[in-house]
Amino acid sequence: MSAEIVSNFEGIVTVKITGKLNYRELATVQNSITGIIGQYGGIRVLIIIENFQGFGEDGNWDDVSFMAASDPYINKMAIVGEKNWKEMALMFTAQGLREFPIEYFLPDELSKAEAWLDEN
Repeated sequence: MSAEIVSNFEGIVTVKITGKLNYRELATVQNSITGIIGQYGGIRVLIIIENFQGFGEDGNWDDVSFMAASDPYINKMAIVGEKNWKEMALMFTAQGLREFPIEYFLPDELSKAEAWLDEN
């Protein structure tokens, strides 16, 4: 699986993305996050990217309905991945255009990303 929720603890949802990300799996994760938002009201998201190989050619990558519906309930997003994916990940997640902060961390900075998510 290229995208899955691996943890949901105390309002921090951890998503792991590996291999080639296809739209259907991303949409499934987004639907699950919508349900989690219903439980907590507000969440923080940690995305861990490992062995990423880019995006699949399936689906409607221009669909921003998840962002429109969920952004008021996301407090922060931390992305952990290899340096070469930083610009693409921040562009894909629309850093600077969304109402909450999004930061990128390298794989050896996972604990730093988790600490950042815990900050108020």
